[in-house]
Amino acid sequence: MPYLLKYSLKRIALALITAFIILTITFFLVKMLPDPAISGNTEAQVAFCRDQVSLGYYFQSSVPLTGYGETIIPPYMDPQGNMFYFYREPLVKQYGVWLKGIFTQWSWGVSSIIQPETDAIVIIAERLKPTVLINVFALLLSVPLGFLFGIIAALNKNKPVDHVISTLVMVFISVPSFVIISLLILIFGYNLHALPMMWPSSENPTIAQYASAMIIPVLSLMFGTIATFTRYTRAELCEVMSSEFLLLARTKGLNKRQCVTKHALRNSMVPLVPMIIGQFIGILSGSMVLENIYTIPGIGSLFVTAINKRDYNVLMVDMTVFTIIGLLANLLVDLSYGIVDPRIRMGAKAA
Repeated sequence: MPYLLKYSLKRIALALITAFIILTITFFLVKMLPDPAISGNTEAQVAFCRDQVSLGYYFQSSVPLTGYGETIIPPYMDPQGNMFYFYREPLVKQYGVWLKGIFTQWSWGVSSIIQPETDAIVIIAERLKPTVLINVFALLLSVPLGFLFGIIAALNKNKPVDHVISTLVMVFISVPSFVIISLLILIFGYNLHALPMMWPSSENPTIAQYASAMIIPVLSLMFGTIATFTRYTRAELCEVMSSEFLLLARTKGLNKRQCVTKHALRNSMVPLVPMIIGQFIGILSGSMVLENIYTIPGIGSLFVTAINKRDYNVLMVDMTVFTIIGLLANLLVDLSYGIVDPRIRMGAKAA
């Protein structure tokens, strides 16, 4: 078996084990929180509790019990005069039910508050598109601009252009993205009326509405990312350009442009290209706050809403998505080293 394939399979297996451990810890921590509030009238609450009883998360009793905490909802009396008390099952049993539902039925539970009686995984799927589009566009636009400004700064080291770029880099790295989006909304939305101040409220916005609504959040995510790539590109390129092998290339007759394009850029890209994938995770995390400010119906704002409203099933699925994306990004980062520099053989044994 080729070493790269063997290494990839090993890393995938480790990523699955890591995801299992992370989600297990998250499950117990989430389930240790207070009972979630259940929306709807009494009949809807009772229906939800009975549904959870059938799934194995709750159990009902005709008499009050001790040792199980407070009831999920106030005691309920049916038209026949029978009393029902709903309690949570022990955490270990709930965990077993949760795992069984995932592996046997691909059931991640239903929402209790955000969209009652709707599968949590369906809610996540509906909200995944805006988050992915915004973050992907922000990354695709930020990477070439960041590399470009970093190269310009490195080639003009200690010159006025370098000082201006370096100053702007420090400013945009220091300013949080939620401050930037607030300024963009104030300037282009409130004062100039050139761009919408929030995400379209209609369920089926037009392409023009969708495109214009993406400009402000994408720009807000871009500034910090461009600054980060600019800083690292400048630092790596300056270090490579002062190395001995590049001085040797100059003595052999190559001009500065040839040295930079043929040697310096390629060597400086080794630590920078994997950073592109890792930076996507940082953008994805930062978009949580932006989605709430700009009312974007994505998984970032859904994560915050699920925490605030204690919709635990939705929270667990959302956490699963972020965990898988993070682990896949780390795997791609490791594999990309061998693609950028063939001298790096991931998973090969030392000679």
